[in-house]
Amino acid sequence: MYGTIFRLRPQAGREADVVALTEEWARTRGSQVNGARAVYLLRSERQPGDLLGVAVFDDRETYEANAADPEQDVWYRRLREALEADPEWENGAYLVATHISDRVSA
Repeated sequence: MYGTIFRLRPQAGREADVVALTEEWARTRGSQVNGARAVYLLRSERQPGDLLGVAVFDDRETYEANAADPEQDVWYRRLREALEADPEWENGAYLVATHISDRVSA
């Protein structure tokens, strides 16, 4: 599996817009993009105001195909309008990728 970890800094008052755009991506693009597996977004405790994201794809090829897709660029430009600066990206192959299901407590 392959993907990216990214840091976003929304403009003042635009965090909800970034969250909504990420949810939109998951519903629309994410469900249609070949090889897309997951996207996560969290609010940083260490750097207030920043959001941290994780995107997971089957492999580097599907990740790069998504990045090169003109529809992805349209979505990204909408996201970028809500940010103070370009995101910081860290791409790579996931060495461990598991999902731990909800546990039932007795």
